[in-house]
Formats: sequence, structure tokens, C-alpha cells
Amino acid sequence: MIRDPADVLSSVFGFAGFRGVQGQVIADVVAGRDVALVMPTGAGKSLCYQIPALCRPGCGIVVSPLIALMADQVRALGLAGVRAAALNSQSGDSGETVRAFRSGELDLLYVAPERAAMEGFRQLVAQGPVSLVAIDEAHCVSQWGHDFRPDYRRLKALADLLPGVPRIALTATADAATRADICEQLGIAPERLVVAGFDRPNIRYQAEAKRRPAEQLVAFVKAQGAVPGIVYCQTRKGAELAAEQLQAASVEARVYHAGLAAEERAANQKWFQRAEAGVMCATVAFGMGIDKPDIRFVVHMGLPKSIEAYYQETGRAGRDGAASVAMLFWGPQDVTLARQRITDGEADEQRKAHELAQLAKLAAWAETLGCRRVPLLVHFGEVDPAPCGNCDNCLEAPATLDVTEAARKLLSAVYRTGQMFGMAHVAQVLRGAADDKVLRFGHDRLSLFGIGADLTETQWVKLGRLLEAGGALEREAHGGLKLGPAARAILKGEVPVRVRAADWAPTPRRRTRGPAVDLGVADEGLFERLRAWRRKRAEAEDVPAFVVLHDSALKAIAAMRPTSRTALAGVPGIGAAKLERFGDDLIALVADG
Repeated sequence: MIRDPADVLSSVFGFAGFRGVQGQVIADVVAGRDVALVMPTGAGKSLCYQIPALCRPGCGIVVSPLIALMADQVRALGLAGVRAAALNSQSGDSGETVRAFRSGELDLLYVAPERAAMEGFRQLVAQGPVSLVAIDEAHCVSQWGHDFRPDYRRLKALADLLPGVPRIALTATADAATRADICEQLGIAPERLVVAGFDRPNIRYQAEAKRRPAEQLVAFVKAQGAVPGIVYCQTRKGAELAAEQLQAASVEARVYHAGLAAEERAANQKWFQRAEAGVMCATVAFGMGIDKPDIRFVVHMGLPKSIEAYYQETGRAGRDGAASVAMLFWGPQDVTLARQRITDGEADEQRKAHELAQLAKLAAWAETLGCRRVPLLVHFGEVDPAPCGNCDNCLEAPATLDVTEAARKLLSAVYRTGQMFGMAHVAQVLRGAADDKVLRFGHDRLSLFGIGADLTETQWVKLGRLLEAGGALEREAHGGLKLGPAARAILKGEVPVRVRAADWAPTPRRRTRGPAVDLGVADEGLFERLRAWRRKRAEAEDVPAFVVLHDSALKAIAAMRPTSRTALAGVPGIGAAKLERFGDDLIALVADG
């Protein structure tokens, strides 16, 4: 017998209605149809497979890439009255889990992609009733995605063993090429692709040039207040240094990277998942599948490897829909190091070209003088999005300078020197610096030699980076520059070139960085008492606080002040199991207030 999805949504998860495309996607999967779903982080992707698994007969198989996430989701589902378990290297009684699956006593079974690809697991799924196969973080299946994992390529074979069982692939981050690859690799018809949008309007995107990175980081974090946040660093040493700098400023911070002992990594992750305030300083080894809803900020201390990676990583902020901030501190050395890492890598030339193009897009985003949200949404295929009004450039339009004439000189110098030299050499020619290399190639005899002596080498390099980011210059594999497709319009005077005044001639400045969070709590005293109660219950249950109840549910209780179970049942996020388990405590807290 197939259950009604709306009834499951209300009775199990405590929500009155579906959001966006949730209802249609769930109806399709319940009806046995495959779906490839692209939905923003925090928009309710998990419900799109959890509810069908509870509606259809059998157990839902969920392939998830992160063991810690599986454990949290299993515990959260258990508190909601759902029979869930996980099979991975750290799961407890795997024998009991296998027995429960075979006997039809599970609603959901989480498994890592490595185990799902094994022959033993394929034999297991043939021995029990299966309601669906869900593949989370599905961008990992694509060679064009930012986190390709070969084991994901073997998941189609698993799903093919179960004819008539629907498969649903889910991701928050996939451009057009990655979306097509997901469908092809997982055997989902292209017409079954559902793109629910990419916008996260609650996230404020900001970027600043690195000047004194340590001071900038500490100032930003301190301005956010006592809230959870992540600081992504490009190296393990950088993560450790960032944590030390924050700790010296009386900010509670810990470290996560692959060089730590497994026990220390696990302890630090557990601390962060359960903390109501505190900062994790980490490499990108930390984060995929982080289910903590109340992360209020994500900082990058350098350029990520692509727009997809950046969007995925910043998407870990504000999963609860509350105001959050994504801050990027970056410098030209980030571009240089990233380009060198790509060109020196072992990937084939096609892959390198793809990664270099991705890097150029991200550099252009960091340099942009307009709305930061628009180019992100355009990258993922949205047509003509409006400025967001919530990023740093929209809130405070940057002062700019017209450097069109300098840009034309630079493009002419690149062309006249043969379109084969790097920016440092071109800058020497423009500034009239006759070093050995300039003399050897005879560039001191060019008519444009010395026509840019009024600008510093740093300014010429900055302008070159801006033109490269905008497509007026392109970089060859050996590092030399050549004219790009956007150069012609600039040289003809049809398109102006402007730079951020503060980056062109830097002067000390302090950007206003007020706290990102407005709790909007009707009764702050009651809210804090509810948080204290939740903290104790979470410790008793050995789960993160948000697994007991989200902040949004506590805020609703503080606003509604329910004095009966009937009234408490109207709070979003409180289903039948949580009402039975926590109802008396919550009503008593309201009465005492």
C-alpha cells in the first residue's frame, strides 16, 4: 500500500505543505518515475527521497559520500520515528543492519559509494525489498563536476539490478555539462531532469583583496558575533595558522584537514556539529554533506578551484534560510598558484583546458564591479537574473576609475611583442625598463617602449589580470599572453574598462561588517531557555542540537507560545514522534516563561 506523501510530510516531519517543486518530484518518485534533481542547498532535497521511501513499500537505498553525514541523518530520522540505518566502515552492528534490511524492517539504508559499488552489496539489495535508489551529491558522477569520484560511475550498475525501482539523483551544484553527464552516467532520461534553481537569496556574497589577511579574517569573524562559521584555507598550514590567529583573538576555533589523525578529525567535526558558536578552519577535505543548518558564514582565504566548488562550499552557510555571509579574501597570487597547479597536474589537456576556463570565470567573478549573484546564476544557466541588492557591490557600489586608455596600451603591447610573453615582461616594456630580456628581443626599439611609465608594475599586472578575467587576454599553456575575443572592442574604443579605485591605488579602509544574523525572536528570554533545554537533550541523545529541533522551530515556539500538544503540533518541524518525545518539556518551558 502506498501512503499519501502529504500525510507523511505532516505526521513524520511536521510540515504543513511542500515547497517549490518538492511536491511534484516526490509524486513522480512515488509513482515509480526516475528523477535527476538540481535544487539549492537548504531547499529540502532530502525530503525528496525520504518521503517517497516512506510512501513506497520496501527500503530506500541512499548513496551518500560522507560517513559523518550518514550518522547524523540516521539519528535525526530515528528521533522522527523513521527506521533508518547505515552501512559503512564506522557503522556499529552491520550484521543486525543486514538482517533488518533482509526482513523488511528498515525504511532507509544509507551506504557509501565505495560499498555500494561492491559485488557483496549488489547481492544484498537483491535479497530485500527496495523502494528506491537515491544518489546524493550526484555531481560526483561527472568528470566535469568539481568533486569527481570514480565509484559513482559504478552506481548505474547497482540501480540496473532493480528494474521498476525508481532512481533519484540529487545535487545542489551542476552546470549544464555536468547535468547532462549525471543523466547519462546514471541512466536517467534527460527529460526527467528537474532544475529548481540555484539562488540562495539569504546569502550575502562579499569579496575583498588581501591586504593584511590575518587582520581581515579576525575583523570579519569578530563582526559576525558568537555564531558558527567555516574558514576554508588552501593549505593545511594555512588552516592551522588561521585557527591560531582566531584563538589569539578569543574566538573558539578548531582545525580540520587530512593531515590530522583520524581521531582528532572526528572529534573536531563532532565539536563543530554540536557547537552553537565556533569556527572550523579547514581545507576542502571538510564539508561535503555537512548538514548543520545554522552555519552563519563561510570564509575563503583564497580562490577555490572553480565556480562550482565555490558555490558548493559557500552553500554550507544558511541552510536554515536565515541571513548568512560568504566572504572571499583573495589576491593575484591565488590565480598564479591555481594556474600553476592545473598546468603542472597529471590531467589530460582537455581537462586542463576545462579547469583553466573555470579558474578564469572565478577570477572574473572576484574582479566584478557589478552584482555578484548575477554571474553565479548565469553560470548555472539562469537567463537574465536581476541584481540581488544583497551583495557587497549592490549594497555599496564601489568607486571606480576609467583605465580604458591604459588597457589599450597594454593590449597593443601584448600584440606588438608577439603574443608570447607573460605580464611581467609586457609591464617592463610599457614602463621603459630595458632589462636583459627586453634588450635581447629588441623590445626597447618598439614605439610603445616606455609609454606606460606613469603606472607601477603592480598596476600593470593588476590591469592585465582584469583584462584576462574579462576575456580580452588569454593565457597560453606556457604562460604567455595573447589577445582574446573581447580585445577588439576595447582597442576600437567601443567598450570602456574600469577598475575598482581601492584596488588600483589602495588606501586603508574598513568595510562595514555588521553581524549577519538578525534572530528576529519574539521572546528572546524564552528562546534562550529553549536553546538551553535543547542543548541538554542533545547531549543526552548524543546528537547535534539541530537534530533535536532547528532554531526555526524554537523561534516559532517563542513566538506562538503553545500551551497544549494540539497547539505545539502546529509548529513547523515537530512531527508526531517529536511531539510525543518532547511535547511535555516544551509546554512546561512555555508555561514557566
